[in-house]
Amino acid sequence: MHGLGNDYVYIDCMEGCPDRLEELTREMSNRHCGIGGDGIILILPSETADFRMRMFNADGSEGAMCGNGVRCIGKYVFDHGLTDRTSITLETLSGVKYLTLFPGADGKIAKVTVDMGEPCFEPARIPLDAPSNLGVRVTVPSSGEEIELTAVSMGNPHGIIFTDDLSDANVLGIGPRLETHPIWPDRANIEFARIEGAGDIRMRVWERGSGETMACGTGACATAVAAALTGRSDRDVTIHLLGGDLEIKWDEATNHVFMTGPATEVFSGIYARQQ
Repeated sequence: MHGLGNDYVYIDCMEGCPDRLEELTREMSNRHCGIGGDGIILILPSETADFRMRMFNADGSEGAMCGNGVRCIGKYVFDHGLTDRTSITLETLSGVKYLTLFPGADGKIAKVTVDMGEPCFEPARIPLDAPSNLGVRVTVPSSGEEIELTAVSMGNPHGIIFTDDLSDANVLGIGPRLETHPIWPDRANIEFARIEGAGDIRMRVWERGSGETMACGTGACATAVAAALTGRSDRDVTIHLLGGDLEIKWDEATNHVFMTGPATEVFSGIYARQQ
């Protein structure tokens, strides 16, 4: 399945879960020798919500949240008859998320709105080794270039760089070096964002553990929050990603961030695990 091209292999674990998950993730995510994807996502039973999610990046590391993955799970559990409700809850490592599912003309889920909860700006909780999350100046390893970023956590750490330059030289050159910068105790996702209007932001993302992806739901949320926080945009914006658009609303009354976007199933099957 994919959300705007951010593709994961989804495993239905309602009746049981495979072992050696880090190894399995690297094996399945390999785009040449496996299925190919930005990682794998497990759909599991939950004691505190309707369902539970675990997600692993392509390098085998486990992440706390994936916005595009949350939407795809909403589609999967409805389309495959695991629920008949269009309002469900999903347990993640960053808390319970609330999903509203919107069926299309064919009766299957076409788009999903996710209540992503409140953004976090506290450096110790992001986590970020800096006195403030705003206007953090970092020196890019090997090049010595100084870059200013805004740090936001949406269940996982993000460093947002506002720039007019969304070239490969920036995203593919600087992104991986900032992902592992010492200011991030647990690495970070790095967003490059260009403001195109009060309600429009174009973005590319370098995701920790996966490299550049076609879209990042939590990254889009973090970018929208950072833009509004620094006076660059409204609180309701469209984030234009390589894979398509996400609608993000940072609600002033509740301080919650709401993300709306599509979810797509590509194919399903049985995987013969490599020995």
